[in-house]
Amino acid sequence: MQQRARVTIVEDDPTVLKVVGDYLRAQDFEVQQCADGIAGRELLSKDLPDVLILDRMLPGLSGDELCGFVRQRAPQLPIIMLTALGSVDERIDGLERGADDYLPKPFALRELKLRIDALVRRARGPQPTATPFSLGAFTIDPARRIIWQEGRQIELTTREYELFLFLLRNPDRVLTREDILREVWGWSFGEASTVTVHVRRLREKIEAEPHFPRYLRTEWGVGYRFTVDGNTP
Repeated sequence: MQQRARVTIVEDDPTVLKVVGDYLRAQDFEVQQCADGIAGRELLSKDLPDVLILDRMLPGLSGDELCGFVRQRAPQLPIIMLTALGSVDERIDGLERGADDYLPKPFALRELKLRIDALVRRARGPQPTATPFSLGAFTIDPARRIIWQEGRQIELTTREYELFLFLLRNPDRVLTREDILREVWGWSFGEASTVTVHVRRLREKIEAEPHFPRYLRTEWGVGYRFTVDGNTP
């Protein structure tokens, strides 16, 4: 029998904290929770869950700061950020801080569960190809979820890894943002800005000059294309 997925919730609204915690326990998740950023940091220093649900606006230590703390300890820990800030720019900013996903308040509990399920399934599920392989300057070990660039391990979040693996498996192919949302996020629809932010973060890790990318090109009006050799067409 597969072990129950463990979820940590850091949320200062007592109603949201109770309702989400009770719902996830009823859905057979193991849940830990706390109501401020400092308590969240202490909890996460001792034990890391399978998925972290993090409110962006927290007392003591902000959600952004706590996200940065977790990213230093566990780059691939899936983080879903909750935000009462409804603008697209605010959501993009949360993703740029290192969140893998976000949900604006108010949100449906079932949608939250589906997003947690997708993150857990990707982390625990069998990889399409377990055998390590190389592509140009990059070496990929799908079983360990590690990618190296010219012998240097690239520190990637869960979403960054899945995005890059999808690109690596489709070299020199133009991929729309809708393609990427569907295959990497598992969404049939969503904001294209989610992909844009993760592409930007990935470029910062693999490109010598992120503003002039060699590997991860923008195909204006369409999407993105990964080039194996990194040479200008």
